[in-house]
Amino acid sequence: MNYRFLPVFCFFGLSTAAAAAPLVAVDVGHGNKDTGALSARGRAEFEFNGVLARVLAKALREKTLAVREINFAGDIGSLSARPEQAKGSDFFISIHHDSISEAWLKPWVWEGVERTHTDVKRGYGIFVSQQNPDLETSLRCASAIGSQLRRAGFVPTPWHGRKHKPADAENGVWYYDNLVVLYRTTLPAVLFEAGVIKHRDEELELLDPERQTLMADVVATGIAACLSVKEISAPASDPPQSAP
Repeated sequence: MNYRFLPVFCFFGLSTAAAAAPLVAVDVGHGNKDTGALSARGRAEFEFNGVLARVLAKALREKTLAVREINFAGDIGSLSARPEQAKGSDFFISIHHDSISEAWLKPWVWEGVERTHTDVKRGYGIFVSQQNPDLETSLRCASAIGSQLRRAGFVPTPWHGRKHKPADAENGVWYYDNLVVLYRTTLPAVLFEAGVIKHRDEELELLDPERQTLMADVVATGIAACLSVKEISAPASDPPQSAP
């Protein structure tokens, strides 16, 4: 499968370049003990998460952002420990891959082993929590990431609309308020579901290194664009004085 790589744009001006680079905490979802969902062919979600997180970390650094790696070794068991390790960062993104409820799974056999798969759900999703202490920035970054993904040809899944309120459904952004890694942070945060590993075709696409590189590049571009926005509040001017 061929993918068209998008040009990389620099979002940081001269004044920003002189300052410290924004620090992005990249969290690998699940771990060595809780490996997450199993793909249609029996591969653990944690393996998908780790690969994409490393490609994303590389893409962020290439855009001159600093990266704090969280749970890359898979040894963090506590969900609350992840945002704790992210303290001091400017942005937090947790990398995941999606599944689907049992009711929508079908049986099939892969390499002599009975597995399960779905045909009804595929595509990426981005979650934010309304309990996050900086919801405004979380939403801005989530929409920036989703917009860049769509421009690159990635398609968000509408499936999350069954359970979650839309934050920016066009760009694949949904509210998921009780996710610990989102509401326990002290900084803007998103959880990114890169695709549905229970979908047999999408599972193979998610394993494609070229696709991983493209997805990571556009996610990094969205983060860079979002973090380059500096909201400056000008002081209110004094009311005009009447002439004596």
